Amino acid sequence: MSTHFIPAVLLLADGTVAKGKAFGAIGTTAGEICFNTGMTGYQEVFTDPSYYGQVLIMNNAHIGNYGVKDDEVESDSVKISGLIGRNLEENFSRRTANGSLEDYLKKNNIVCIEGVDTRALVTHIRTKGAMNCIISSETTDIRQLKARLAEVPDMKGLELASKVSTPQPYEAGDPSASIRIAVLDYGIKRNIINCMVQRGAYVKVFPAKTPFEEVKAFQPDGYFISNGPGDPAPMDYAIHTVQQILDEGKPLFGICLGHQLLALANGIPTFKMHHGHRGLNHPVKNVITNRSEITTQNHGFGVDPDAVRKAKHVEVTHVNLNDQSIEGLRLKNKPAFSVQYHPESTPGPHDSRYLFDEFMALIEKHKN
Repeated sequence: MSTHFIPAVLLLADGTVAKGKAFGAIGTTAGEICFNTGMTGYQEVFTDPSYYGQVLIMNNAHIGNYGVKDDEVESDSVKISGLIGRNLEENFSRRTANGSLEDYLKKNNIVCIEGVDTRALVTHIRTKGAMNCIISSETTDIRQLKARLAEVPDMKGLELASKVSTPQPYEAGDPSASIRIAVLDYGIKRNIINCMVQRGAYVKVFPAKTPFEEVKAFQPDGYFISNGPGDPAPMDYAIHTVQQILDEGKPLFGICLGHQLLALANGIPTFKMHHGHRGLNHPVKNVITNRSEITTQNHGFGVDPDAVRKAKHVEVTHVNLNDQSIEGLRLKNKPAFSVQYHPESTPGPHDSRYLFDEFMALIEKHKN
């Protein structure tokens, strides 16, 4: 049954109100509002664990017009807390799709609002910055919603990685492979694992709070520190694990949250960004090769650029060409490097997948 004739309301923490119609599940949901400007790949975006706890604006005018497929996911469920769109489509044209976006969102109990001027809303957030919001198709009583919104915690200070991590270790790839990689799962996307397996690695994925000695018992040739949601600063357990990995001296590669954890493990603080970077077309410069890449990004925290440049043992490898923020690091005294963006690029361009090749080459070099 369509929910399109049920009114819905969006309330931002600064008092901004937008009215629209319900889509997906009927209910009330809240979280930090953020936006993604990608035109395609919405299902991969919705299932990215890094979006856990966030209400997402998809800025493209039409979302859902090619339906959903069972294999176009980055985790086992939708991770966004809510969805805001201009036109969220119930009908779809792709013959190979398994179903409609609306049925998919209902199945995952995701509350949505459509009929919103998303471009105006994104412009507002770019000016005012990220903030909490609430969507409801149960009530349009603004006073009641303000009271509920006031109870929603801010993203700064929230440890969310352990909430989306795998509950049990699991493996991928050929056990007889010559390269063994231990993955710390703080909200990993499936295609990151695929990118390593496709390059001949045997991968074992560990829950977020696994003690280092248990990870080390896998006898890996290298370690991978994953992406994930929330603020990295409260993740003392993960920072300590990264420091132990660095002390062992084996190759380490971190992506997104993993990049921030590598920085924190080296005494470099992180900070909450004004509105973050999320989308499929962010330009990044590799300052080592002097070449640019178009990248997929999803983060609301960054690494302190002043602290990075003062750290004598840390080298900047990549910078964002829009705002000059730090997008990549490597250690001068350890075989460890990281990037803030997503080279596995699902969805997005494949410009940065060479980083997985570099990780494999670093492991081979270290083994030899």
